Amino acid sequence: MSDSNRTDFTNPSTFILLGIPGLENAHIWISIPFCVMYAIAVLGNFTILFIVKREPSLHAPMYYFLCMLAVTDLVMSTSTIPKMLSIFWFNSREINFSACLTQMYFVHSFSTMESGMLAAMAFDRYVAICNPLRYSMTLTNSAVAKIGLAVVMRSGILILPYPFLVRRYPYCRTNIIPHFYCGHMAVVKLACADIRINSYYGLFNLFSVIGVDVFFIAMSYTQILRAIFRLPTKDARLKTFRTCISHLYAISALYIPDLVSSLIQRFGHNMPLHFLILITSVYQLVPPMIHPIIYGVRTKQIRDRLLQLFTHKDT
Repeated sequence: MSDSNRTDFTNPSTFILLGIPGLENAHIWISIPFCVMYAIAVLGNFTILFIVKREPSLHAPMYYFLCMLAVTDLVMSTSTIPKMLSIFWFNSREINFSACLTQMYFVHSFSTMESGMLAAMAFDRYVAICNPLRYSMTLTNSAVAKIGLAVVMRSGILILPYPFLVRRYPYCRTNIIPHFYCGHMAVVKLACADIRINSYYGLFNLFSVIGVDVFFIAMSYTQILRAIFRLPTKDARLKTFRTCISHLYAISALYIPDLVSSLIQRFGHNMPLHFLILITSVYQLVPPMIHPIIYGVRTKQIRDRLLQLFTHKDT
């Protein structure tokens, strides 16, 4: 009997996603704010892409990076949220093994890509504020393309081992994943094998990516703040300082939940599972929702074009 049970899930064709275990009775109610946030994220990011494409005056490095971030946010949130809503609304819990690995790759690679895009945008703001006379020479279209390509390649290469490592394991315990998507550690914990290499490699990715990107972001904003305090008028200092604070809030909304959830998955064995999953949902939903607001609507050029678009429609 034990041998039979052991071979049932050696090569599972499907996994079962539970959603948020312990809060099944509240799935419908939880889905309402999640659905609203996802709709705002999709609408906001598509609006950014539409306005930048439509307006030639916005064809500049800052807005190219913003468009890259918008695409990254759209893919990252769409990789998980539609499936989560189908679990909540239609009890559609099954996911094909290959589809699970594909989702895992997209989620982790695009979250890594998002971190790189935020670092690139911080560098763009550093050059624009601290070295404005060299801005056009430093951030040419070619340089922007190379930075974007480097961010994409770094993310794709670092995350590529995940699905290959997961595929080689036997799964003899269960095919039930206590989550709403196929996260790397959530899947490998089901394997009946030594998964230390996955855990160590995941931690290496986490701290190398976050460490490098946060270092560059911190250095960029430190120099920006120093430049702010040298501005001649108090109003100019306050306006630029508020912009920086809003950017740092958006950056924190990505890094803090990501770091906390990754550490809890590995070391927080006594932490309630639904608490971990709700933290995970924060960095899946909140950054894609607030980025168009903080980096888009709060940017005067985009706000003006958006108002022009609506006033033209009204007339």
